[in-house]
Amino acid sequence: MSQRSDSGRQAGAPPRAGMRWLEHLEEGLIIFLMAAMTIVTFVQVVARYVFNYSFVWALEITGVMFAWLIFSGMSYGVRVGAHIGVDALVRTLSRRAARVVGAVAAALCIVYALIVTVGGYQYVKKMYDVGILMQDVPIEQWIPRLILPLGFALLALRFGQVLYRLATGKEAHLLGDEAEEALKLKDEQSSPEERQ
Repeated sequence: MSQRSDSGRQAGAPPRAGMRWLEHLEEGLIIFLMAAMTIVTFVQVVARYVFNYSFVWALEITGVMFAWLIFSGMSYGVRVGAHIGVDALVRTLSRRAARVVGAVAAALCIVYALIVTVGGYQYVKKMYDVGILMQDVPIEQWIPRLILPLGFALLALRFGQVLYRLATGKEAHLLGDEAEEALKLKDEQSSPEERQ
């Protein structure tokens, strides 16, 4: 198993300068959305229970930010190998067979992501043509829904990167290994006397 850096890149892998801006954008968007959701929700709770006042737009904006967090976070999860899955069968296979199964899985995920990208684009285009506004915020509904095709296009790109790494014989992880991470965390937290 390879070690990962904090940014999710495989340890020892050369930095991908061409994709670094996208990685920073992805991470920055996730950080911003989590912080903004927390702040809006906190302010809404304080306003409601302390000042007996409510922002009508707070719930809708939080829902939109949560959707953007989900659809941008799924590609981030693929990039850092954080998605959960059942890999008991794959672990019994030889390295070569496991690589083939991983490549087939990544190819199927690319196909799925591209299908949803196209469908999401058609949906957003239809919302654009109709021109309906959001319920509590004066923004057309197609704008927050742009994340649907964008998120799945980014997901297809991330699975494409995994497929490329598998095809070129490099280390690639589709799934997180919770047991390995728990053991590593336990080792890091144990005192030096316990390790000996």
